[in-house]
Formats: sequence, C-alpha cells, structure tokens
Amino acid sequence: MTTDLELARELADLADAITVASYRSISLRVETKPDLTPVTEADKAVEQAIRKILQEKRPDDGIVGEEFASIQAKSNRTWVIDPIDATKNYVRGVPVWATLIGLLQDEVPILGFVSAPAMARRWWAQSGNGAFTKDVDGTSRQISVSAISNLQDASFSYSDSIGWVPEALSALQKQTWRSRAFGDFWSHLLVAEGAVDIAAEPELNAWDMVAFAAIVTEAGGKVTGFNGKDLLVAGNALSTNRLLHESALKIVAQN
Repeated sequence: MTTDLELARELADLADAITVASYRSISLRVETKPDLTPVTEADKAVEQAIRKILQEKRPDDGIVGEEFASIQAKSNRTWVIDPIDATKNYVRGVPVWATLIGLLQDEVPILGFVSAPAMARRWWAQSGNGAFTKDVDGTSRQISVSAISNLQDASFSYSDSIGWVPEALSALQKQTWRSRAFGDFWSHLLVAEGAVDIAAEPELNAWDMVAFAAIVTEAGGKVTGFNGKDLLVAGNALSTNRLLHESALKIVAQN
C-alpha cells in the first residue's frame, strides 16, 4: 500500500499539474466568495482531484478542504487540504502560492506536504522522520530551525496588518532584529528552514495551518495559537524556533 507520504507527494504532483496550467492564464476565471476572498477554477479543480484520490485510496479518512464540504472520518485521521494557499498572489501572477496537504491523527498534525511550483520549491515532513525541502536546483535536504535565543536577534515574518491588534504587531516589529512580510505559508516554512525565527498570523483556518505545523514541529520548532494552546482551536498561529516561543507569546497574547 502507498505510504501516507508517498500519497501526499502524488497529490502534490497532481495539484501542480492543474495550478501551473492555469497560472498567469488570461482565461482564468476568478470568483469572490461570501467572505470576500477570491477563488479560482484552479482552486476548485485541485481540491476535487485530491478528494477523488483520497476517497479511493483512504476511504476511512476524513477530508477537510477550503472549497467544499467536509467528509466525516470513519477513522481517527483527517486530511486537511488548501488547494491554493495565497490565491490573491496566484491571480496577480505573484509566484508565492502553494498547495498545502496536511494529515491529522487524533487532531494532531502528523504529516505536511507543501508544493510551491512557481517558486520551484517543496517542503515535507512526517512525525518522527524529520523535515525536508526540495531546493530550486532539484536537490533535497533536511531542514531544522535556527538557534537564535534572543528576541532582539530574531527575524520575524507575517503577511500583513489585517487582524492584528496594532500594538502587538508593532511590538514584535520593534523588539526583533528584522521584520518582513513574506506572508502566508512561506513565513512559517522559513521558520522550519532556520531562515526566519518567528512567524505569526492572527486569522487562519485549519487548511492554512495543518501542513506547515507538521513541518515546523518536525524541524524542531514549536507552533501554537496566540494563547499558547491548540492552534486549530485558537484560529491563529505562532511558529518559532522553540527557543523564542515564550518571549513571542507574551507579545502576541495582546492580540
């Protein structure tokens, strides 16, 4: 039987074929969802294709995705799918977007696979097996978080100011060495790589978080909600190299 990681890679290959074909296409159809965020025909096609394979190969597992109704699990496992994270980038031709594939077991992220084909990058991890990335030259390497232990030496990344209490965002920006809005999935995966030390987003859904949470954790980092507890319940995420987590929590807790 195909392993979960092999299956996630197969799903990512399928997603890439669909998303790349429509990227920067003048015929790409874009709609606005009730929450005023965009959704494209590529988002829907990717999620439908992934769901079809999961229902064939993992019929007892649940499925949670951004675009369609959840499928209740018969097991203790649920796949969590974001067909295109950073859809706004996708529709504008900005290459920072990705398909996020995560797996929960007993509500704990145990696998993450992220494919960003326009960046020629991938990241993946499975509990107990380390975290890895594929670089732009096609080679793969194991990744781990940084060893920065002082907030004033830390690099901080986020998406934008939406959803933040201004004082909390300002405090993180002022108290860290450097802040940049790399945004979305990339901020958190840069923590996993050790290139960034803190990433935080105040408003997220499960499909935004499960994949990167598994990868950051397996790379040696820590991911919680802004309250220091379960990020899936909190609806937001703080990713750090673990050494900086308590210091960063004291600031984001203002949010």
